[in-house]
Formats: sequence, structure tokens, C-alpha cells
Amino acid sequence: MEETIYYDSPVGWLEIRSADGEITGLDYKDAPGEQGSGNDVLNRCREELREYFDGERTVFTVPVNLSFKGTKFQQKVWNELRKLPYGQTISYKALALRCGGVNYSRAVANANGKNPVSIIVPCHRVISSDGTLGGYTGGLDKKSTLLTIEGLQLI
Repeated sequence: MEETIYYDSPVGWLEIRSADGEITGLDYKDAPGEQGSGNDVLNRCREELREYFDGERTVFTVPVNLSFKGTKFQQKVWNELRKLPYGQTISYKALALRCGGVNYSRAVANANGKNPVSIIVPCHRVISSDGTLGGYTGGLDKKSTLLTIEGLQLI
């Protein structure tokens, strides 16, 4: 059974979902919705997010399940994203090379935009080849804030 809680973060409301002891979703919301009482993994995720925003955490250890969402290619992109170290960025083109070839840049950007577990699967660390922010489903203001938390200042 999926359960949901909300967290009021420095980048706005976050909806955190879990099922079977794993995080299954982390999305931006304009306002909190109906909230469950929480469970161990949801509470742990909220605490890890608080630590991240406070500059105390650089690696998330909460269990995440992406296996039931997206295509095999999207899952490959999301798994590559999870390898990106805190405070480092990668271009869409470089990520495309890791996931199948230079011609996959558009598919990588599409997969990035469909990431079901924002922040923990750090799609905000993918930028344009020219060093600009590029796009971000949550909005460029959120992407900029997340990168600033990680010690990066981009164009």
C-alpha cells in the first residue's frame, strides 16, 4: 500500500511517497495534500532531505524503488543519475554518451524530466553543454537553489 507525506522544504512543498518500505516518488507540489501518518521509510526520507537542505548530507541512503516506473532506457538514465556525485554536474550530451550515444541527448532530457524521485535521483545536476542550467521540471529557480546548496554557481 502506497503512503504519502509532505515536507515543506527550501524549494517548496515536496510530496514523498513510499510502498513496501521503499521511496517510490518525490515530487514538487504547490501545497500539501491529504497526508498519511507516515512510516519509517517516509520519516527517514524526510530527515535525510532536511539534512541535505541543511548541508549535512551529501548522499541519500533511504531505499528507492524505480523498477516499476518508466521504460528500460529511462531506468538506465535514472540509474546513471544516481551515480553523479554531490556538487558535480554533467551535461545532457555526456549523460547521453553514458546511456547509449551522442544522439540520445533528447531522450536523456525526456527521461530526466520524467524522473519520479527528484532530488534523491539528482536530475538537477544535469546541465546544458554551454554551462547554463538547461531545463528542469520543477522550475529553474528550484534547480538553481539545489545546485547552490551543493556549492555550485552556474550561468
